[in-house]
Formats: sequence, structure tokens, C-alpha cells
Amino acid sequence: MKRFDVCVRGAGIVGQSLALALARQGWQVALVPDAAAAAADPVPPRSLRELPPEGARGTVGRPGVPSDVRAYALNAASVALLQGLKVWEALPAQAATPVYDMHIEGDAPGGLLEFSAWQQRVPELAWITDAAALDKALAAAVQYAPHITLTTGEVQAELLALCEGKTASTREALGVTWDRHDYGHHAVAARLVSELPHRHLARQWFRAPDVLALLPFDVPQPGHSQALVWSLPEARAQQLMALDAAAFEAALNESTGGACGALTLASERASWPLMQARASAWCGTGWVLLGDAAHVLHPLAGQGLNLGLADVATLCEVIAQRETWRPISDARLLRRYERARDLPTRAMGRLTDGLLLLFSTEQATLRELRNRGMGLVNRLAPVKRWLTARALNS
Repeated sequence: MKRFDVCVRGAGIVGQSLALALARQGWQVALVPDAAAAAADPVPPRSLRELPPEGARGTVGRPGVPSDVRAYALNAASVALLQGLKVWEALPAQAATPVYDMHIEGDAPGGLLEFSAWQQRVPELAWITDAAALDKALAAAVQYAPHITLTTGEVQAELLALCEGKTASTREALGVTWDRHDYGHHAVAARLVSELPHRHLARQWFRAPDVLALLPFDVPQPGHSQALVWSLPEARAQQLMALDAAAFEAALNESTGGACGALTLASERASWPLMQARASAWCGTGWVLLGDAAHVLHPLAGQGLNLGLADVATLCEVIAQRETWRPISDARLLRRYERARDLPTRAMGRLTDGLLLLFSTEQATLRELRNRGMGLVNRLAPVKRWLTARALNS
């Protein structure tokens, strides 16, 4: 049996990125897709409208309509990593849409937070990227990478890198526990077409008890497409999923107040439960966890994949800078990666968890205070620059 330097389990975006990055350093990498993880979602699909994020696909039967509703907000650090892997340039032109402005609205007067790429002195705040197109570009790069072997069989390797996602089946065998907190909320996602042009503006509404985000996109209709991510209590999410298209659009348009004009569905809907979770350990002798196998956040800040790709960049940097005599399986070496990623992931987890808890109560006094707080931050340029820097380089 051929022995590899690294076995990467999980061929999602994080796993493929890691395999490519390590192969560029000259390591022999085995990439093992984990079908069991994708099939082990805690809520089994009831229809095409209730598929988990890694398989949120449905067929609507109309040409030009996307069958995969996933879209990711990638920050500057993630884009830089994909550029280094020669993947970003391979994306179709309409698969990545820049965000130049962002409006975050509260649920009371004064609750407004605005960000501008021009004011923050950056080219863009984020790129809204088609998940299917990114996965396809990564898969093509993997196929032609000389140091990567795709396999489903048994693999012998010095280092095992787990990128199987939140349902990773290998963690338990390594003695790793999974500290999971379920929010009792579900995300509802879809692609939309808006009556008004999006003008590269991302919108988000923080209200009790839901959080709604509209992200500018160019598929299926350039300049007028939006990616929807709507976090709601489970019962309300199920009600929305059960509505027909016209009733769902009516509820959505009421919630957005006509900010984008009339919104119409351009895809099937997908829904999945939301949680915050963290592995008790991220590494040991001969193994390491990355991405959702190590940490899961609420999607309200759009940082989940960014944190996973930052894991990839950090681990590859640690391996590249190791002492020549130290093997890549060395636990002390891998703990350098864990220490480097501990603070950023914990900080983002606390931020998203805190924001969700803050906006989950309908108490009048707290509502007024949180909206005043948003208005205060909106007037403090240094604080906004600090927040932007954290989001761009998480």
C-alpha cells in the first residue's frame, strides 16, 4: 500500500483547499471524500426544500435557475488563499460578486450600522461566491495536481487532516468530544431576483427573533440576484418552508419592507438547524481538525467558511516553517496551529453568539439600548475600521 505524507478526509471546499495548499509545498496528499459525513445530517431531508448546507440542491426545472442555493461571503484573506492556489481566477465571471456597501438595520429607530469599502479604504468588503462554482473550480485544480491522489480506500499517511464538516465521523474515534449548543433556530436559504438592482449592497436585518440577510449576486440575473439567508425559530422556519412560492414571497417582501423592490424566488428553498459547536481538541500526534470539523458558528456574520480557510492557511504556514528535523505528525508542531487559531475562532464565536442573544429578546428596554448601541457604533469610525479589519482577516 502506498504511504502518503497527508491524508485529507473530506473533499469539501476546506478539504480540497488544504490538499492543494499542501501539494504546492511538495507533500504527497491522499484526498478522501467522506460520503458518510454528508449523509449523516441530524435532520434527514424531507424534500428538496430541506437539505443540509453541504447538499442544499434542488431542481426547479427552468433554464438558468441555480440548483444549488449555497453562497459564501468570502473575505480578503480567503480570496488571497484561493488566488495563491490558482483557483479564484478560474471561477466564471458571474460566480463572484463584490460587496462595496453593507447596511445592517435593527428593530427600532436609530438601529442602523453602515459599512462602505471606500470609507474603510479597501477594494471591497467581501465577495459573494457561488458555492457550486467554487467547488467545481477546486475539483478541477485537484484533478490536475500532480501530488494529490483521490481515493476511497484505506490510506496510510503520516498526518490525518479531518475536514469532514460538523458531522465528522472520525472525531469520536480520536477521543474528541463535540460541545454543541443548538439555538432552536433554522436557516432558510434561497436564490432570489429583486425588482431593484442590488448595486453591490449587502443588507441585513437584526430583529427579535429573526435575522435576515440579502447578499448581492449575479446568478441567475446579473445585477438583480440576491442570496437569502434567513435565521428563524424552528417552528416559524417550518411554516415558511411549507408555504407555496407566492405566499413565501409575500412573507419575505413584508419582512424586507420593499427595500429591494419586489423579491421573487429563483430557486428551491433549503433549510437546516443552526448551532454553535466546538471540538474539545483540534490536534494530537498524527491528526488535526480543520473547518466545521473543529468549529461551527451561527451564519449571521457570514464567517464560517472564512474561518475554515484561515485554518488551512495557518496549518500550511506552520508546516512550512517547521524545523527540518520535526515530522509533520509531531503533536507540538500541530499545537502551534491550534494555538494560532484558538483566539480568532473563539472571538468570532462569542461575537455571533452574543449578537444573536442580544437580538433574541423582545423586551422594550433592551431593544432600545441595543439599537442605540448600533447607532453609536455607526458614528465611531475607528470602531468600524477595527470591526472591518477583523472580518476581512478572520
